[in-house]
Amino acid sequence: MPIKLGVVITTDKSPTPSLFHFVITNKNQAVHKHQFVQLQTDEGTLVARVSNVLNLNRYFENPEAVRAYETTDSMENSFPVKKWEYKVAEAIPLGIIVSGMQKRVSVPPSPGSEVFNAKNELLQQFLGLDPNGLLLGKIAFHDVDARFNMVKLLQKHVAILSISGGGKSHTTTVLIEELLERDGLTPAIIVIDPHGEYTGFGDDERYMSKTRVFNRESIKIGASSLTPNQILEFLPQMTSVQRRDLGKLISELREERKEYGIDDIIQKIESSKIEERTKRAMLRWMDDLKRTGLIGNVDEPGMEELVRIGGLSVIDLSDIVDLRKKQIIVAHLARKLFEARRLKLIPPFVLIVEEAHQFAPEGVERERAISRNIIETMAREGRKFSASLILISQRPIKLSTTALSQCNTQIILRVTNPYDIKHIGESAEGITQDVLDMIPGLKVGEALVIGEAVNYPILIKVRERKSKKKEELGDMEKALEEFVENKKRTEEDLEAFM
Repeated sequence: MPIKLGVVITTDKSPTPSLFHFVITNKNQAVHKHQFVQLQTDEGTLVARVSNVLNLNRYFENPEAVRAYETTDSMENSFPVKKWEYKVAEAIPLGIIVSGMQKRVSVPPSPGSEVFNAKNELLQQFLGLDPNGLLLGKIAFHDVDARFNMVKLLQKHVAILSISGGGKSHTTTVLIEELLERDGLTPAIIVIDPHGEYTGFGDDERYMSKTRVFNRESIKIGASSLTPNQILEFLPQMTSVQRRDLGKLISELREERKEYGIDDIIQKIESSKIEERTKRAMLRWMDDLKRTGLIGNVDEPGMEELVRIGGLSVIDLSDIVDLRKKQIIVAHLARKLFEARRLKLIPPFVLIVEEAHQFAPEGVERERAISRNIIETMAREGRKFSASLILISQRPIKLSTTALSQCNTQIILRVTNPYDIKHIGESAEGITQDVLDMIPGLKVGEALVIGEAVNYPILIKVRERKSKKKEELGDMEKALEEFVENKKRTEEDLEAFM
């Protein structure tokens, strides 16, 4: 049996089909903001979300009277104020369940109707949760597992948004764990990891057999696999004339040999008969590309090594400081993944992009956004080919609006910047103002899930992770102590040597 919480009351604003209030009559049962409740109506079982809780007291309604009494004596000493204190909850009707089917609320609940805490089974069905889905945590204020259907969650892309330290990497880790532990077929998982936060999967006994970590030394872009258009993606400053001439030279080179490197392209340009000024510019661009140190003869890792059903590949970019180099790697890998999946050469995959605003920035010229185009393409078209994106960012307003708007499920942890919150509201379908108002007050580990994966926005408490955490950096005081100690040791060693 559900627990009775209170009774619907009449106010100057409610009840209506979009709002009602109920007085809390159960003193032993707390009612929380964001909690789900149910009540019976003529149409069926109404499910609502508590949007606010008010603490009221008739004795404190008149400010003049309160001030007059409090200047001479306490109100509590003069009146039985505690007996007249009561709570009223404000609730937003979400839907009606009739014979297992859901429909809109078209008539208000009746004053005097009893309000109950939503039953677990009803809530699971109403919110569209999957009993066998990916377990991310618990629904706040309910003993209900927050399990999401994998296809509904991933098919139309996901955005995970939060301030730094808000728990976005933790939430992503939990999601990866669920995918790796899932019974049955699971898509390949590829993580773009700018800070090495997910490399711990490779050292964890639970997951190491399914995980491969590729660092700076094990990543190469094969020159023989690059078309002129792909080179242009890395060097967007090249003109159409340079691109045309480069295309002819690469076509000739491909006819001559199967594999070649950047030096072979440079040599081909040098020995060509193209106009001298164009040649010098092309050589400059090719030398610039060579100096990145990213270009080899063949792609490393290969697609078969990178994309494995039920496997995790971590692209560890933590040793690379230059953002342009990172963008070149991401642009190449994303392009190769998307094209291979479009031709059904590799299994369905999930590409997770940490710090997505660095790789698909909004309002930045093309030269500083090398990987943006392919990420936006995948966001628009990936769902047709089961190529899913998970974009993670601490600055939603700096993330491509095109990419973010295609993420039909958003997992939002604490965000405090008002411009970021406004951007979330504009890019997410169906998000209401009362849901947006929840975001700045979220605690670490709390997340709002909205969009395709659920029927209605829900607040969850993300579960603890199982995998190893990356070793935390020491605080500043410890770093200073370590520096002084090392310096002292060096001076002592030098003195002993002399």
